[in-house]
Amino acid sequence: MTRLVQSEWTKLLTTRVWIGLLAGACLLGGGFAALLTAFAGDPSSGLPPVGTAAFAKLAFAVAANGTVLTLVLGVIGMTQEYRHRTATPTFLASPHRGRVVAAKLVAYALAAVPFAVIVCAVTVLVVVVYGGARGAVPSFSADNLAVLARAGLAMVVYAVIGVGLGALLRNQVGAIVGALVYLYVIEPIISNIPTTAGAYRWLPGGALQAMTATTAGPDVLGAGQGALLLLGYGLLAALLGTLLAVRRDVV
Repeated sequence: MTRLVQSEWTKLLTTRVWIGLLAGACLLGGGFAALLTAFAGDPSSGLPPVGTAAFAKLAFAVAANGTVLTLVLGVIGMTQEYRHRTATPTFLASPHRGRVVAAKLVAYALAAVPFAVIVCAVTVLVVVVYGGARGAVPSFSADNLAVLARAGLAMVVYAVIGVGLGALLRNQVGAIVGALVYLYVIEPIISNIPTTAGAYRWLPGGALQAMTATTAGPDVLGAGQGALLLLGYGLLAALLGTLLAVRRDVV
């Protein structure tokens, strides 16, 4: 298993995809942090002023915007085997397909950890520098650090979900497009329709919002419950992806 995980890291590091995804995630986290800080305290925005506890939590929570790109990272990690037709030699080298998929899950979960740390660090740096320029540096209280930690955990879990999704769909473009449509079209529609809004709390987006949201919005679970629910989705994606990868023919 260790060699398989190391092999996955070698595949990842020999391409430039991870660099682009990391840069994009840092841009998302840092960019939203800058926008939030710029409009903080503006009556028309409804955002809490810089220097308040509510602002610090909300600013640190925007690091979770990087989840979409760790999801894409996981999808690419799995589907590249089918896209580049390397699945057959990979499974021949390790006939136990379950171990191959398990290695990918472990490899990309671990790879997402430094990914998440860097994104969170960039977000905090922007908030500290820009917030300080506006007159108040956010405090690093236990509550604020917990929000930041949950945002990082979400990025790791989304990478696992991405690997599972890639194993389920196998088509790289289809999996990525489908994931983006779900995250940015289907879930927002569900959360904004009164008859379906109650179901939103049980979806991955609702779980993520429960982990990081600090402002009024859709009725969601508690932070701990949201974390457990999101972990459940990660485990479900991993299980289904592994089962299908083992049973389906390689094409």
